[in-house]
Amino acid sequence: MDHSTTPSQPRISPITLDGLRDDAAPDFQRGERYDGVRLNRADADGAELSGADFIECEFNGVSFNEAQLRGATFRDCILNEPYAPVFTAARSSWREVEISNPRWGSAEMYEGTWNSVKIDGGKLDFLNLRGSKLTDVVITGCIINELDLGSCTATRVVLKDCTVGTLDVSGARLKDVDLRSSDFRMINGLGGLSGAVVDDYQLSLLAPLLAGHLGIRVI
Repeated sequence: MDHSTTPSQPRISPITLDGLRDDAAPDFQRGERYDGVRLNRADADGAELSGADFIECEFNGVSFNEAQLRGATFRDCILNEPYAPVFTAARSSWREVEISNPRWGSAEMYEGTWNSVKIDGGKLDFLNLRGSKLTDVVITGCIINELDLGSCTATRVVLKDCTVGTLDVSGARLKDVDLRSSDFRMINGLGGLSGAVVDDYQLSLLAPLLAGHLGIRVI
């Protein structure tokens, strides 16, 4: 392989959390700051957490179903097996965050900011990142029925060993976005794939779609 064409890889460092205090019954409040807390199997269902700040926190099996996290900030956080049939976190900020085995149904995270974020495993019905800014992101071994990256700006993003039903990149601006090794059933907005990297096999599957997009007839 010509290494001059190899995409730049995400810059992600492991997160180490020390001296956390356990909080068995957190008092979730709008706009509050939570610093250095470990939450085990906590219930944040329906909580009003718009604008809340979570700094150096660990979440283990926390349920956020229908919690309002609009404009919330997660920084230097680890989320293990987060659960939410409806996850509402539009315009939220995620920086230096590790998420393992999320179980999210509809994840509304549009117009957000992700910096140095890693997602490992899990299943999501719908991940809405439309209009978001993604920098240094790795998603590995995840099943996503629908991934919306429309109008998204993405730099150094990797989807590795993922299974995606529908990928929407309409109006996206991509740079060093590595899609190799992942499977896609359908891709909308083919023009938005500029700046992405695919392998030979993926290209062969995309060929009919690209021909249709460009108005090329194959006889």
